[in-house]
Amino acid sequence: MDYARPDALVSTEWLAARLTAPDVRIVDGSFYLPAQKRNPKAEFAEQHIPGAVFFDIDEIADTENPLPHMLPSPEKFSSRVRKLGLGDGSKIVIYDTTPMTGACRVWWMFRAMGYKDVSILNGGLPKWLAEGRPVTDDPTPPRDRHFTARLDNTLVRSIDDVRGLIESKREQIVDARAAGRFRGETPEPRAGLRGGHMPGAFNLPYNELLDPNTGTVLPADKLVARIAASGIDPAKKVTASCGSGVTACVIGLALYLTGSPEAAIYDGSWTEWGGRADTPIVTGA
Repeated sequence: MDYARPDALVSTEWLAARLTAPDVRIVDGSFYLPAQKRNPKAEFAEQHIPGAVFFDIDEIADTENPLPHMLPSPEKFSSRVRKLGLGDGSKIVIYDTTPMTGACRVWWMFRAMGYKDVSILNGGLPKWLAEGRPVTDDPTPPRDRHFTARLDNTLVRSIDDVRGLIESKREQIVDARAAGRFRGETPEPRAGLRGGHMPGAFNLPYNELLDPNTGTVLPADKLVARIAASGIDPAKKVTASCGSGVTACVIGLALYLTGSPEAAIYDGSWTEWGGRADTPIVTGA
C-alpha cells in the first residue's frame, strides 16, 4: 500500500542525490521544549546537512502574542523566509533532530502560508547520520529570494473556532498529546495548565504515528490502521491540537499522507485552552 499523497516526504537517498541541485532548499526546523534544555540553533551551528539554513519557530512567529510560537502574519513570514534564501520556485525540504516534530510544524507553516512545494526528510537528521551521510559546520550564506505568502485560513483554527467546532461538531478535534495528559492523569509540562481534554476530542498520540526504531513515518497500511483505531472518521476534516501546536502537525502530516482532508491546526492548543478558566475541560478516557 502506497501513501495517497507521497509528496509530503522525501527519503535520505533522494536528498543525498540532490544536495547541490539549484532548485532544492534545505531547512533545519529543529525544536525543543524549554524543559529539554537544548539549543537547536547552537546544535545547527555545530553540524547540519550541507546547504541547510536554520528556521527558528520561536522567532518566525507572532512574538507579540504571549502564547509560544504562534503563526506570524504573512508579511512577517515572507520577510523572514526571504532572508533565509527560501523563495518561490524552490523545492523546500525540511528536517529536524527529534525527528519529525519540528519539521512537521515548519511544513505546516509553509502550507498555511500557501506554499505547497514543501516536503519533510523522512527520519530527519538521526537517520541521515546513521547512514553516514555528510554534515558540516559551515554556515550557508543565504541570498534573498522573493517569497509570496498567502494565508490559507482552512488550515488554522483559533480558540473561538474550536469553541464553535465543539458546539457544531463540523470538524473532529484530535489531540496529539500522550494518553495520560489527555485523560488528565499526568501533569502538563507547562506550569499553570489544567489537565484533561476538550469535550468530544479524540486522542491520537503523535509518537504512535512514527516508527520507534527509525523515527520515520509508519508505512501507509500501518498509518491507516492507527488512525482508524483512534476512532476518527478519516473522511471528515480534523482540527488537530497538542501542547503548543507543534506535535499536532504530525497528525496533520499523517492525515495528508493517507488522503484525508487536509487537517487544520489549533495554533494555541492546550497552552491556550488549558491555561484559561473559561474553557470546558473533561477528564478520563
